[in-house]
Amino acid sequence: MSKVIDHSRKFFSLAFVALCALVLFTPVIRAQTFTVIHSFQAGADGFAPDSGVTLDQGGNLYGTTSQEEGPGTVYRMTRKNGSWLFAKLNNPYGFLSLGRVVFGPGGALYGTTQYGGNGGCTELGCGLVYTLRAPQTFCKAVLCLWPTGDAYTFPGFGDLGDEPGVVDPVFDTAGNMYGTTIHGGNGSGNVWQLTRSNGVWTATSIHDFNGNDGSSPQTGVILDAQGNVYGTAWQGGPHGNGTVYKLVNTGSGWTFQVLYDFPNAADGSGPSATPIMDAAGNLYGATFVGGVNGGGTVYELSPNGGNWNFQVLYSFTGSGYNPGPLLSLSFDAAGNLYGTTFLGGAFNLGSVFKLTHNNNGSWTMTDLHDFTNGSDGKNPISQVSIDSSGNLFGTTSAGASNYHCEDCGTVWEITPQ
Repeated sequence: MSKVIDHSRKFFSLAFVALCALVLFTPVIRAQTFTVIHSFQAGADGFAPDSGVTLDQGGNLYGTTSQEEGPGTVYRMTRKNGSWLFAKLNNPYGFLSLGRVVFGPGGALYGTTQYGGNGGCTELGCGLVYTLRAPQTFCKAVLCLWPTGDAYTFPGFGDLGDEPGVVDPVFDTAGNMYGTTIHGGNGSGNVWQLTRSNGVWTATSIHDFNGNDGSSPQTGVILDAQGNVYGTAWQGGPHGNGTVYKLVNTGSGWTFQVLYDFPNAADGSGPSATPIMDAAGNLYGATFVGGVNGGGTVYELSPNGGNWNFQVLYSFTGSGYNPGPLLSLSFDAAGNLYGTTFLGGAFNLGSVFKLTHNNNGSWTMTDLHDFTNGSDGKNPISQVSIDSSGNLFGTTSAGASNYHCEDCGTVWEITPQ
């Protein structure tokens, strides 16, 4: 039996109060071509896609749904003759595939599930990392499933923890894998590393959160060129509003540093989005609540010697549970930022936005699409993926009601004008 998720509470809400004024930029609205390229039906295709899609070099889309009749699905979408063909790849051995699948060593797809596996956290397990690989022989069947397997099962109740959230695995140059759990270590979550030897993955916790340095990381991490790890904890820190952190591999262990502790709601609260990094080493991220208008913020952290300078780039207007961006931002080739808001927009059902970096250092927000809960869906948790032609892709976690379910969700494309 499928487990129905209340997406408005999938990320826990924070209480916030706007405390001081920030410089805001007037939104600019311009025409875009918005197209729904798949509406989920709650059948073999699943429903409730939460985290967006991954692009391969051929422009094919890969994604996950958190709900099917059991564990959710992994799917691929291929463009052919101007249309998109949808194919289910398999059901991972777990429940709640909240994060995307990503390509790892050897061309296999890797993903995480929040439950599943053989850990003893609940009757549903503690979560796992799974793999899928394209069939090695030609498949003549209409439905050609990709072989799937478990790379690692989280044991729970201890150092390695349980429940990866919306975690896209990432890999270093040696092929080691990194991510987070919500309840690892001392119960406040952790950052883990998986190393592979003779085909077996071994897990190590490289940091256990203690609350004061952050807690309950909801998303994954990124790596810089030196192999340093960056991420966010959506709660905790001295002020309880979340933190941005860095882990440095010293050769004999990992050194943890809090880069920014969100001191008040004006800066934003709940930095669930994994930060992204530009070529200069600046970090960009988002909070899903707070800011002077209550709808979350987009922020920049710039290295300055041994310190980091924090700046709010934009504050969204919003209200309700988790109105702002929940997942990572994305860069285009010109250095502009893209993302989605869970609520907000003209109908308070979510939006797709662009932040353009101006020559004077300011940023201008463009509203690319406001979701209506019609055929376009609603409540995008998705990050935005951008192909080589500048087309944008993402998902809505709900909406697009049909005979099978009220909140099945969609995959969408925006073609710039």
